Amino acid sequence: MTLQIAEVSTNSKAHEPRVCWARQIRQTRAVAGSIKSASSAQPGAGWIPFHPNPRKPGYRLPVGAVDAHCHVFGPAAEFPFAPERKYTPCDAGKDKLFALRDYLGFTRNVIVQATCHGKDNSAVLDALRTAGNRARGVADIPANISDAELRSMDEAGIRGVRFNFVRRLVDTRPQEFYLDIVERIKQFGWHVVVYFEAQDLEGLTPFLRSLPVTVVVDHMGRPDVAKGIDHPNFRRFLTLMEDMPNLWSKVTCPERLSVTGPPYNDVVPFCGEVISRFPDRVLWGTDWPHPNMTTHAPDDGELVDFIPKIAVSVTQRRKLLIENPMRLYWPEEGIGQ
Repeated sequence: MTLQIAEVSTNSKAHEPRVCWARQIRQTRAVAGSIKSASSAQPGAGWIPFHPNPRKPGYRLPVGAVDAHCHVFGPAAEFPFAPERKYTPCDAGKDKLFALRDYLGFTRNVIVQATCHGKDNSAVLDALRTAGNRARGVADIPANISDAELRSMDEAGIRGVRFNFVRRLVDTRPQEFYLDIVERIKQFGWHVVVYFEAQDLEGLTPFLRSLPVTVVVDHMGRPDVAKGIDHPNFRRFLTLMEDMPNLWSKVTCPERLSVTGPPYNDVVPFCGEVISRFPDRVLWGTDWPHPNMTTHAPDDGELVDFIPKIAVSVTQRRKLLIENPMRLYWPEEGIGQ
């Protein structure tokens, strides 16, 4: 069984259009037919689209597994990218995401709002409504959002908000901006997802400690893998995990962290350390469609095969892939409670 997504593009200047479509997605058992997408735009040479033909994973995911970190981009003709964006991806809409979900063997998705769409969550909300109970979402919301809008998002499946502190991706904001939003979302039981880089954790620590909700860190706070697991930056992150029982971590994106490249073995000690120490507070996801990649297009089948390297027991894998994401995003089902 193969999944084929052919990408055709032309290099162009920032924010100029490019052709980027899926010619065919074939799946022998779970997905049939083809998916075609509309035109998109890209910020210039260097960005690599998602893998056109990921392999079938050797590791068979357990029934009920959740891809707890993925995105949808566009299609731009239907869901335009934000004018203030720092990058522009090719189209990677809900149909492609759900085809990949079925092909890899996941049961559900958690779809995270990407910065290329700014604070317009329409693409994520549309995907959630299409998926029904098979997807939940994390939004990026403005400070002036109304309670009615928050309630509508909650009904659609939003269960958290994302705060991005990576300066190359977003403009910085005062911490009071984020605290005001946290006060607004508490009534819905939502959590906060934070994205930052390792060198910025020390300055962010007082803010993170002040948050009265569950906090999920993207990609282990992006440690510098070349410096090893004993580097003060990574130890600081582990210490914060110990001190904050409401702090979770995604053990994701080895393709972004690795120095050696596929199969990303240099990232294994970092993920393994977090999983072994905090097995009830870890999540895993593909990060499809892998925005801003400049070195290679990650093979999503290979990423799934990374899982048993970092979660070495059946119990660890069940917590990582099923119990933890179900407890956070589908608590009403009572799994992992």
